[in-house]
Amino acid sequence: MGFDEKIHGLIQRLPSLIEHLPTEEATKNALVMPFIAALGYDVFNPHEVVPEFTADVGLKKGEKVDYAIKRDGEIIILFECKKVKTDLRHAEMSQLFRYFVVTKARIAILTNGVNYWFYSDLEEPNKMDQQPFLELDLGDPKPADLSEVKRLAREEFNLDRMLSAANDLKYLSICKKILASQIEQPDEELVRFFYARATPGGRFTAAIKEQFTALVTRSFQQFISEKISDRLRSALQNESNVSLPIMEISGSENADATSEDRCVTTEEETEGYRIVRAIVCRSVAPERVVMRDSQTYCGIMLDDNNRKPICRLRFNAKQKYLGVFGSDKQETKIPILELTEIYKHADELLATVASYDQQKS
Repeated sequence: MGFDEKIHGLIQRLPSLIEHLPTEEATKNALVMPFIAALGYDVFNPHEVVPEFTADVGLKKGEKVDYAIKRDGEIIILFECKKVKTDLRHAEMSQLFRYFVVTKARIAILTNGVNYWFYSDLEEPNKMDQQPFLELDLGDPKPADLSEVKRLAREEFNLDRMLSAANDLKYLSICKKILASQIEQPDEELVRFFYARATPGGRFTAAIKEQFTALVTRSFQQFISEKISDRLRSALQNESNVSLPIMEISGSENADATSEDRCVTTEEETEGYRIVRAIVCRSVAPERVVMRDSQTYCGIMLDDNNRKPICRLRFNAKQKYLGVFGSDKQETKIPILELTEIYKHADELLATVASYDQQKS
């Protein structure tokens, strides 16, 4: 299994584990070690993963960081772990700062087993930044964040590429937080900017400030709402237009190929496929799970065989559906709001896959 399957397996188990981890040590064993293993590092090999790593720093003797990841004999990543549910904003991390200075590590990770904050030395060489360049929440994982974390995987690790991406990620994260705060409560400078553009030469009084602050807030909210509506309308239009061309070529042996050539696999569909594969690879080899996209749905099959459908991802409309198959191979459409809801139907997916292998035997 690769990173995708392992990390999604951990995400799936997360809800059932969190309430049963009373200590930091329990958090490390149940959550952090599997995370490190998902990155491809052997947690039982001290030449690769060093637990309780110690390096005396100045007058500080015997201090430890929880894990040090080594590659070619050099430390490349440091982990400082806290008990699950610890608020990382208030977590003590002085040891991580000190160890970053005395080792050759360029990546440091602060985690409570669910949230992972990634640091480097982008502002000043060999001095860990105060702010993380990436914040990953396994309780609500974003596909883009998981893709960035994958850069740290053992087989794909490239320090230069990671640091280059880290620099962009840091400022991207800052910009998104600024945008979020401005949408909720715009600063006076931003309100002045919009007022000056709307009424060149106008006098910015206290009354105007109050009026335009409300107008700018509403403008942001309406703009976002309209953009979302446009995307949904476009998706619905695409779905309503697909039936006629497909019916016209239904007699052609190239119908499937033509349909697939016209469709575009979305990031959501790709992420849904990864989740399904992570679930069913508990009983079958990952390479047997194949995705085949069409204009109306994204099909996931066993052995690339149309007669062995595992499920269908119907994500092309406002309401998403997961199509599952029973013993009669009839599809049942289950409405979902978030991709993580696919994990709730793991038993059904596993049962479907098992039924195909039983038929073969």
